[in-house]
Formats: sequence, structure tokens, C-alpha cells
Amino acid sequence: MSREPFRVGFVTGATPDKWASTWRARSRVPLDLVPVEEDAQEAGLRDGTLDMCLVRLPVDRDGLHLIPLYDEVQVVVAGREHLVSAAEEVETADLVDEQLVLPHPSGWTPDADQLDWPPMTVRDAVEVVASGTGIVVLPMSVARLHHRKDVVTRPVTDLAPTKIGLAWLVDNDDPRIQDFIGIVRGRTERSSRG
Repeated sequence: MSREPFRVGFVTGATPDKWASTWRARSRVPLDLVPVEEDAQEAGLRDGTLDMCLVRLPVDRDGLHLIPLYDEVQVVVAGREHLVSAAEEVETADLVDEQLVLPHPSGWTPDADQLDWPPMTVRDAVEVVASGTGIVVLPMSVARLHHRKDVVTRPVTDLAPTKIGLAWLVDNDDPRIQDFIGIVRGRTERSSRG
């Protein structure tokens, strides 16, 4: 088995820590965790710099194996003084008159006049929202990662959750992939595949 580091990418918001801890306890092969941006999450798999990647769906499944792992609630992030802060949860209908600071999430098609912002990072978008301008809709883990005291988050109940999955190239037959899949699926060291 290769002693080269096993490289697992993870999209912003995904948390590979518990699987990485188990890997490190069981394997003598070094594990490198590599943060990747959502718009580049497939590139490392396809160019061979990553062995596997925790991706946010959808991804182009052509040439990839994918195991769906978990769903994530989408939330709206708004300034603390925004009307959204008065609600426990919201629907997209509550947001139709709002200015979106980042491109819309999957499952929601806002009006064209809601999309007047230039491209920016999530951190910058949350900063704009904190100033009292606009809203941003994000997966809950990404919103938590960029949380500030001057913003609130509320679940958007009628948006489908985002999904996190584990992906790798169909042509990659590295046995370490099966070892990592076993860890993700909760197999013990002594259990057999199957």
C-alpha cells in the first residue's frame, strides 16, 4: 500500500474531523485534509491532486462515484436589525423583495432584480449583510463558519436542503479509498466490507 499521503478534499462547511481522527488511529498512511471552494470541488479529483473529496451536491457525476452522506438546512443571513430577526423561520416568499448579496442557492429562482451584486466571497457577503444591506442564503454550516454578532440566521423552510457527499474517480482503484469509505460508513477495524 502506498505511503504517499492520502489526500481528501472538503468543501467549505463540511467537517471531516471525526473520520480523519479514526483514519489516523487506524492507518500508518498520512492523511492530508485539503480545503476546497465549492466552485472548484471537482477539479482536484479530476486532475488527480485529491484521492477523494467531500463535495456539496450537485456535481457532474460523469466519471465519479458518489456516496450521499447528509443533508444541510439552508438559512438566510441578515443584519441583526433586519425584519428576518423577528421570525423563527422564513419561506422564500418572505424574501422576494430582498436584495441577494450572493448568487441564489439551489432550489430557488429569485427575480432578476434581486441579483445586482458583483461576485464576492462569503465572508465579504456576510459583512455587507451585517451592515444592513441585503441578505444571503447559505447552508447552515457555512453560515456558522462566518457567524458574527451583528447578523442573525433563520432556516428557510421551503428550500430543499443542500447535500454533502463523498466523491472519487471511477478509475481510481486505490485500496485506501475503500478503507476511507469504511470509516465514513462506521465500519470497525475488525468488520469486513459487505
